[in-house]
Amino acid sequence: MKKLLYFSLFNLSLIASACGQTNSANETEHPMNNPYYSRTDMSKLNVSDAEWKKVLPEDVYYISREKGTERAFTGKYWDYEGLGNYYCAACGNHLFISDSKFSSQCGWPSFFEAVSKNSVQYHRDITHGMIRTEVVCGRCEGHLGHIFDDGPPPTNKRFCMNSVVLDFEPLKH
Repeated sequence: MKKLLYFSLFNLSLIASACGQTNSANETEHPMNNPYYSRTDMSKLNVSDAEWKKVLPEDVYYISREKGTERAFTGKYWDYEGLGNYYCAACGNHLFISDSKFSSQCGWPSFFEAVSKNSVQYHRDITHGMIRTEVVCGRCEGHLGHIFDDGPPPTNKRFCMNSVVLDFEPLKH
């Protein structure tokens, strides 16, 4: 009887341990219980704003779906210097690498290039009495920020992004 009890407890601990590992992996793949978040699926998403409103935190929804912006010098990544990868906080699409990040002193995280040609898309933006180029996620079309022609070589571009709509994963050593 004692052996059966120990065997049962051992199996329960293995199951609990495995469940913990599964939950950790799910949090990386699907943070905030968002079924549309994946760092591996690159297929285009066609999700209604009503559905996005259900699965995204209020601040992410405001910026990515309503084209809002965070105040300058308040975002968690505007002066962050960690090495790693930046992903769309709404859908998990890979957007930028830290090697392309630079200090532009504009108050928002700035990059001189996207990680790939398809990771972002561009739209003409004529709001607020300006003519700008909006940058949206290539997978979910969520608003990320704007791009300007005053960046450093080799591209001379400045992707001026909102920290709220970026997830960061540090490089593993």
